[in-house]
Amino acid sequence: MKITIFLFTIILFMGFTTTNNKPAYRIFDSKGKEVSYDKAFKSAKKADMVFFGELHNNPIAHWLQLQVTKDLYKNKKNKLVLGAEMFESDNQLILEEYLQGVISDKKFESECRLWDNYKTDYKPLVEFAKVNELKFIATNVPRRYANVTYKGGLKAAENLSDEAKKYIAPLPIKTDLTVSCYKEMLEMGGGNENFPHAQMIKDATMAHFILKNYEKGNQFLHYNGSFHSDRHEGIIWYINEMSEADLDIQTITTVEQTDIDKLDEKYFGKANFIIVVPEDMTKTY
Repeated sequence: MKITIFLFTIILFMGFTTTNNKPAYRIFDSKGKEVSYDKAFKSAKKADMVFFGELHNNPIAHWLQLQVTKDLYKNKKNKLVLGAEMFESDNQLILEEYLQGVISDKKFESECRLWDNYKTDYKPLVEFAKVNELKFIATNVPRRYANVTYKGGLKAAENLSDEAKKYIAPLPIKTDLTVSCYKEMLEMGGGNENFPHAQMIKDATMAHFILKNYEKGNQFLHYNGSFHSDRHEGIIWYINEMSEADLDIQTITTVEQTDIDKLDEKYFGKANFIIVVPEDMTKTY
């Protein structure tokens, strides 16, 4: 009797998991074909640079960032270099001092102008770098200079001091408002060019510090909001403008849909691999 009940329970469980499966995410290629994590990772591990575009408050994206980091580390070891939009270039020294054990986590977290969701979303990446002695690059422009640009355009950034300019991509920064991401921002800003200019100084600066810290044979993994790397624009557009090297760049992006069984056509071509997460997924903030 006990055996019969046990078998019946197993059958019910198998039926439940088959008909009521609720995956937390699915991965699709740029053409909308569903692929496994292993296939996406196989492609990424061969790249010179990998850009992981996140939705900043999405826990699945952050968890997968950590998994991709661990798997790329298995493949590249100390030839893997990490970098992130969430850390500003003038805090590189503080970041390095923490990674090297010179300062405590308390000092690091109080002085580094960290994002509010650092402890839940980015600290695991920093700690992984620390434990495995990996370089971690603070790539983004200091927010005060992005604000200067937002108020006065890229011309205003040229009036900054020589010391300030050490933390920005070399000026003047090339602009092209026909690039779709910047064209979109121009429209969002009602035609005010300062709006896309503030984005350009971020993208150009991130591209600059990525290239500055990249060596052939290494692999650079960069974490950023998806808008900065979608459709190989943003940061990647500037990398292609700044470098003559033929770099293999792979991109990952994150989107939310009500139904994740099929990729919405509007996301086709958004990245090499698109992570689709349910719209009602819990947010980190």
